[in-house]
Amino acid sequence: MNAMRNINTKGRIAVVTGAGSGIGRAVAKALSGAGWSVVLAGRHPEKLTETADAMEGDALPVRTDVSKPEDVDALFAAVDERYGRLDLLFNNAGTFGPGGVPLEDLPYSAWRKVVDTNLTGTFLCAQAAFRLMKSQDPRGGRIINNGSVSAHAPRPDSIAYTATKHGMTGLTKSLSLDGRPYRIACGQIDIGNAATDMTERMRRGVMQANGELAVEPVMDVADVATTVLHMAELPLEANVQFATVLATGMPFVGRG
Repeated sequence: MNAMRNINTKGRIAVVTGAGSGIGRAVAKALSGAGWSVVLAGRHPEKLTETADAMEGDALPVRTDVSKPEDVDALFAAVDERYGRLDLLFNNAGTFGPGGVPLEDLPYSAWRKVVDTNLTGTFLCAQAAFRLMKSQDPRGGRIINNGSVSAHAPRPDSIAYTATKHGMTGLTKSLSLDGRPYRIACGQIDIGNAATDMTERMRRGVMQANGELAVEPVMDVADVATTVLHMAELPLEANVQFATVLATGMPFVGRG
C-alpha cells in the first residue's frame, strides 16, 4: 500500500470496530442508511452477522480482535482488497473492565485487557487506516475515536478505563496533527450514558463519587449515531475535533 492508488468505488467506505452491538451497531446502521459501505469489525462473528442483517446496504463482517496486530492487519487488508480505499474509521471497540474493584485489588491481567483493547487497539487501527488513507487517490479520510465522558472525569473504581480514555484524547490530538499533511482528519466523540447493554447498570444504580448508589438517566443510542454521522459526513476541510453527547440529566457537569 505504499504506491498511490486510483481505484474507482461507488459510495464511501467505513470501518466500524466493536460493530456487533451497542454504539457500534447503531453507528453502522446509521452510516448504511446514509449510503455508506460498512466494514464491521468485532470479536463475535454471529453478532456481526446480526448487525449486517439489520443494515440497509453493503456490509462486510470481519472477525477482529483489535488488541492483536495480526487481526488488525487482516482487517485492513480485507478493506483494501474489497474496496481499494477507506474514507472513515470509527474506533469504537472498548471494554470497561471489572466494575467495583478497588484500585489495590485490580489484577494486572484486567488492567492489561482494558489498555490493550481501548488504547492499543485504537492505535493499531488508526495506524493501519493511516497507511491506507495516505496511499489512496484521492488521498485522505477521517478517523473518529470513541472517547467517553471518562476522558474528562472518572467514576469510582475505574482507573483502567479512565486512564485509557484520557489517553484517547492525546491519541486523537496526535492523529490530528500527524494527519494534517495528508488530508486525514481526526476527531473524538465523548459519550455519556447511551442506552446499551454495557450501561444497563445505570438503570439499576451506580456508585457515585460520594459513595452513594444512584440511578442515572440514559439517552437513546440512536442519538449518538446521529452525532457520529454528522461528524463523518463533513468535508475533509472541516472537522469536529471534540464532541460531547450525553444524557442531559446525568451527574457529570458541576457537582452532579
